[in-house]
Amino acid sequence: MIGGCVLPGTRKYVVMPILVSDDSPDIHTSRVKLTPREPARRRTLVIGDVHGCSLALDLMLEQLSPGKDDTLVMLGDYVDRGPDSRGVLNRMLELEDKTQLIPLTGNHEILMLDARNSLVEADAWYAVGGRQTMQSYGCMDRPDWNMVPQEHWDFLTRRLRRWHENDTHIFAHANVNAMLPMPDQSDDWLFWRRFDDSHPHFSGKMLVCGHTAQKGGLPHILPGRICLDTWAYGEGWLTALDTGTETFVQTSQRGEVRRLTFDEVRVLTPKD
Repeated sequence: MIGGCVLPGTRKYVVMPILVSDDSPDIHTSRVKLTPREPARRRTLVIGDVHGCSLALDLMLEQLSPGKDDTLVMLGDYVDRGPDSRGVLNRMLELEDKTQLIPLTGNHEILMLDARNSLVEADAWYAVGGRQTMQSYGCMDRPDWNMVPQEHWDFLTRRLRRWHENDTHIFAHANVNAMLPMPDQSDDWLFWRRFDDSHPHFSGKMLVCGHTAQKGGLPHILPGRICLDTWAYGEGWLTALDTGTETFVQTSQRGEVRRLTFDEVRVLTPKD
């Protein structure tokens, strides 16, 4: 008898259930439906402006645990203002071997490279956070470019992208011109325009950007766009977005962690 067994001391056969999937043929057994195994979700994760805050970044990476199948978009501004730009760039290099890293250019990377190439005065860069960057490399009053490892210069000059997009989202450091396709975007829009001047993109895709510090510590959600710069180097948070679940993870230099949904952010955001 298929699926039957004899209980001790009896001659009765008892039909025992056989675990089958919905695709298995019914062979007169008791069917127990198995929960179908769901494939692992390939996440698209986005992290906002880090600004030398390596403690918050390390804590964020512990929370997110990005894997080989995940895409991790970094929105730029890895350097300046915070205490450990060197450590942040080291972490970027390590991430390239652990996940599908897409690092974007921020305006502070542009400033650092321009100062190195004498396109802007070093003092001007120092005034907007460059001093803290060079201090992380062991320099004080004047930059010594030789103190920056060549692999860091290679990352800044060869690996960074101007923008990125997928089927549902556009990723840029600062902003985009809502009327132009991404290949036609200017540097002014991508790296320097504030979020205040943003509009929904004509493609219908959600824009995810940084650059404009939200000093209240919450991501700024508007129709068709989100700003993730939440003042990590100040008294705020480093913010990450999982685009698939529409949830935020926030970490701080103070060692704090919190998670928020879109709805929770909307409720907590002060009304104008």
